[in-house]
Amino acid sequence: MTARRLTQQQRQAQIVALVQREGTVRIAALADLFDVTAETARRDLDDLAQAGALNRTYGGGASRSLTEEPGIGERGREHAAERARVGAAAAALVEAGDALMIDCGSTTTLFAHALAARGLPLTVLTNCLLVARALGASTQCRVLLCPGEYVLREGGVYGADTLAFLRGFRADKTFIGAGGMTEDGVMDADSASCAVKRAMIGRAGRTLLVADSSKYGVAQFEKVCAWSDIDDLVSEARPEKPLAAALRRAGTRVVVAT
Repeated sequence: MTARRLTQQQRQAQIVALVQREGTVRIAALADLFDVTAETARRDLDDLAQAGALNRTYGGGASRSLTEEPGIGERGREHAAERARVGAAAAALVEAGDALMIDCGSTTTLFAHALAARGLPLTVLTNCLLVARALGASTQCRVLLCPGEYVLREGGVYGADTLAFLRGFRADKTFIGAGGMTEDGVMDADSASCAVKRAMIGRAGRTLLVADSSKYGVAQFEKVCAWSDIDDLVSEARPEKPLAAALRRAGTRVVVAT
């Protein structure tokens, strides 16, 4: 099959898979493989590098470290419009009186700002200082901030104290972010972050993953959970095969932000 039959999203997903398998790719080889111009292949690599799926090299691209993740400030500048739409759509799924757990991340922070604007009476437990600051400004919202070791690049707290604190509560809904999504499940680069996400999932009646489509097909160091642990994926675009098939098998609902 050539790229004439592939969407840009499908082509870029195949490039990510190729980089993960081969380690490096060249623009000329991609142009030949997908029957596109060198300029199209170059733009694909630029888009994927900006999304954090690979490292851009002279004349091609290379796999990035599975444990490498930009800080929250840098992530916040990428795909900002798409993530703002995701945050607003996720905020619309919250009901007055809900008890929420909210994970650290750039998309969950945008979600918190959209949620604060709704002015609902809520109780929120979070390990993210930016989330706490956004929702703490609402007089209707009670915010509980987890204890733990503060990590500046993530803007939140992690560690044994954080996990122990989370085990003392239950929530109606948990909202988490992700560094990547594959058919195997939800992925992230940092083990401490994965542990917090799993703890929040285990204490919630419903788990919602908020992530833009640049995370589709991106594998990272550690698997957070299987798709069967995620009730809803909120994104700005529907995933394509094989990710879409994995979500259907798991019964995960896809909510598309408009």
